[in-house]
Amino acid sequence: MKNLCGIDEAGRGPLAGPMVVAGVILLEDIVGLNDSKVLSEKKREKLFDEIIEKSKYHIVFSSAKEIDEKGISYCLKNSILEIMENLKEFTSAFLMDGNTNFGIQTLQKEIKADAKYAQVSAASILAKVSRDRFMDEISSQYPKYDFHKHKGYGTKAHIEAIEKFGRSDIHRHTFKLKALGET
Repeated sequence: MKNLCGIDEAGRGPLAGPMVVAGVILLEDIVGLNDSKVLSEKKREKLFDEIIEKSKYHIVFSSAKEIDEKGISYCLKNSILEIMENLKEFTSAFLMDGNTNFGIQTLQKEIKADAKYAQVSAASILAKVSRDRFMDEISSQYPKYDFHKHKGYGTKAHIEAIEKFGRSDIHRHTFKLKALGET
């Protein structure tokens, strides 16, 4: 479908940093699109600029604080609604990667859509690169945590840093860690 708006998120599960949701309507074909998780960082970075040039898009950040206060599902749903509102003049067809439409009747959903539809692949790349760049940028403000290395995900080194230094204001305080005995 030519005017399909693909939607995907990055950062639903990390222990720190924002969740980023992107919506993309491609205006031209782009070679090499795929689920961001299977592409190298270098390839994602290259495709990011091409997607920006050849699409209508909208990117929404939900901070760790918002996620703690309102919940991940609330933040995801509101991000999707914001994308739909900002791109509705260009399409009425919205497809989200995943198994839920968050009660939004006009939102289609499909598992593995980020590997099947160019628009969702492009959204996956915009969300992932935007989030990774943010984590790289803030890493120098939080040198004890090495965010530039793990992007806030629950790696062994990151969990050890939390154990040693506690959580920062960029961490999700409601995310409990079994490794630290939290339940």
